[in-house]
Amino acid sequence: MREDNQLLVLTHLSQLLTYITGFGGLIVPLIIWLTQKDKVFKMDDHGKKIVNFQISIFIYAILSIPAIILLGLGFIMLIVIGLIAFVFPIMNAVRASNGDPINYPLSITFLK
Repeated sequence: MREDNQLLVLTHLSQLLTYITGFGGLIVPLIIWLTQKDKVFKMDDHGKKIVNFQISIFIYAILSIPAIILLGLGFIMLIVIGLIAFVFPIMNAVRASNGDPINYPLSITFLK
């Protein structure tokens, strides 16, 4: 296994493709993780956390739809979700480049 912090950083930042393409934020990190998890040190851990985070963000966004209809607070929820989905990949990319442990709060653990 090789150590490749640049690929870890790229994997975290690839989540931001959602803001450009609308869907790449889950697909690209998933592909990088699946193809590199046995080749790059710490990729398996980072990849699982990224996929868990992206699935969690998707679920939170879906749950905000009824909140828009019923409570009117869903728009605020969507804004907060969008900010979280933008800020934490950048923060964790910086942490990965420094070799520090990463953390995605509010992430539901689907993959262990």
